[in-house]
Amino acid sequence: MTSPPSYSVLLVEDEVMIRMMVADMLEELGHAVAGEAGEIGQAIQLVQSIEFDLAILDVNLNGQMITPVADVIKENRRPFIFATGYGAAGVPDGYRDQPTLQKPFTIEKLAEMIDEVLKGSVA
Repeated sequence: MTSPPSYSVLLVEDEVMIRMMVADMLEELGHAVAGEAGEIGQAIQLVQSIEFDLAILDVNLNGQMITPVADVIKENRRPFIFATGYGAAGVPDGYRDQPTLQKPFTIEKLAEMIDEVLKGSVA
């Protein structure tokens, strides 16, 4: 039996406890956390300076929309998933078609979404 692929993930989340929980989930799924950020400027810096296969982005960082970070990731043609407690209505304009995890989410839902997004981007 082959083990599932391991991906490196950039995690952008302003709530430290949630970020730690998602990092634990990723590691439990066999993925590596390539970098973590809790605010917009730090996230953009990481996007421009580290290698990652996928980003998971909290839609709202301390009251600021994640759009500037999503824009940079999109320019670099990297896949990403939004995470939000606001549902689809919380997703920034222009990104409504982007895969979105509704918070709180389970490790199974996270695994399913990562597989869906990355298998779709390998084509």
